[in-house]
Amino acid sequence: MLQKYEGIVIRTTDYGESNKIVVIYSREAGKIAGMARGAKKPSSRLASVSQPFTYGYYLIQSGRGLGTLQQAEMVASLRSIREDIFKTAYAAYIVDLLDKGTNEKESNPFLFELLSQTLHYINEGYDPDIVTHIFEMKMLSVFGLYPEMKACVLCGSTEAQFGFSIRENGLICHRCFERDRHFLPLSQHAIKLLRLFYFFDIQRLGSISVKPETKQELKHAIDLYYDEYSGLHLKTKRFLDQMDRLKDKL
Repeated sequence: MLQKYEGIVIRTTDYGESNKIVVIYSREAGKIAGMARGAKKPSSRLASVSQPFTYGYYLIQSGRGLGTLQQAEMVASLRSIREDIFKTAYAAYIVDLLDKGTNEKESNPFLFELLSQTLHYINEGYDPDIVTHIFEMKMLSVFGLYPEMKACVLCGSTEAQFGFSIRENGLICHRCFERDRHFLPLSQHAIKLLRLFYFFDIQRLGSISVKPETKQELKHAIDLYYDEYSGLHLKTKRFLDQMDRLKDKL
């Protein structure tokens, strides 16, 4: 059966001398894979549309096993990502995070829009740190993680100075700080941004400027949370951290 999918290439694997296995995340069916025969050859009509981060329409012949990518129509190459090693590092981590959090053929149009918009922002030159942190916060529910971000996780207070408790899984107010002496004493601006990233629609993202010290707070909190609860140890995350350290030296 031939089926057409609107999707984004999130992973490719070389297969034999000239073929690729292409994994796309699609609007209609979530994560799907197809064999792109001859795609490693520069002259192949599938060469450009099977590049990582490419957004397009993909016609896949499905069968009992792995399907076959018959043809594709490119919508956006997102070439700016592939031409910049720093943007590539962020995008590779984002698609890897999505890949690890999803199973094949589980439709999630919201997640497709989130991925599409996130990569678009990075391609267009938006602050990749902020865009990535928004994606990380949005992905928490995909992993079945639901930190309390509306009120103090211990007393329910909504009006207070807040910190973040990894142990208690959410915000903790100043009245409850002594109940978790290892809470993260984040600035209130960092707390506000964490809450914003968790709840708001990424398509509404406009110009946003965040101080380097606030970015460090956000990164530290999100990294600690993922380390504690996700069980993930991604090579793409280590590479991104290395790129961050390199960027700071430039």
